[in-house]
Amino acid sequence: MDLGLKNKLALVTAATKGLGRGCAEALAREGCRVAICARTTGDVQRVAGEIAAATGSEVRGYTADMAKPGDIDSLLVAVKAQLGNPDILVTNAGGPPPGKYADVKLEQYPQALELTLLSAVRLVAGVTEAMKAQGWGRILMITSIAVKQPIDTLLLSNVARSGLTGFMKTIATELAPFGITVNAVLPGLHATDRMQQLAKNQAQQKGTTPETALAEMAKTIPAGRLGTAGDFGAVVAFLASQQAGFVTGSNILVDGGAYKGLI
Repeated sequence: MDLGLKNKLALVTAATKGLGRGCAEALAREGCRVAICARTTGDVQRVAGEIAAATGSEVRGYTADMAKPGDIDSLLVAVKAQLGNPDILVTNAGGPPPGKYADVKLEQYPQALELTLLSAVRLVAGVTEAMKAQGWGRILMITSIAVKQPIDTLLLSNVARSGLTGFMKTIATELAPFGITVNAVLPGLHATDRMQQLAKNQAQQKGTTPETALAEMAKTIPAGRLGTAGDFGAVVAFLASQQAGFVTGSNILVDGGAYKGLI
């Protein structure tokens, strides 16, 4: 299926690995020009080159830390100056540290909100006026299955991503008349560096190994396996497509059937 994305400009943040990279690769394969960012210049330039070589699309790398408002402002200025206004925005950021209520310090809450919630708000603010002017845009926010089914050991992530979901749902209604769709994509358990870290923490708590912890996680998924970055990126690419123009304000699960709720 031709998704109608050839030569569209997509900005994908935190995209040198994991789900962010999966999204960047999927959009590049559909013919998008892609801007990616990460905190380390060497990594982002290397990955940009790898994705460009694999897909034949133009991919540019930028250095930016999603926890730093100034970096986000500079990223937007640089992308617009060199490539133009993004048609597609995929907001992503590294997750806050794990912890239960008894373990989390008060000063960690603002840090988590800045990284996971406010980074997306700043990015959206930087692209929507141009999208409104052209009458077309796609905004995808990577959140988590935790907004529907909170994860006991990820209090900070539960709080910040739930707030981001409220932001998504509210602005989707306001931006829909301008041809802009806004959706959240909710990963379950995927084979990423983040999942490796969570497995390591779980293994330490239970006195087992990270490999055993990952195997136990996979058993909880009806599909019988952890997801891949490619699984996730394919869904994001479709939601960015011309065909998905009537899908907005939605939370789209990509979890292998793990979520047990009805809605």
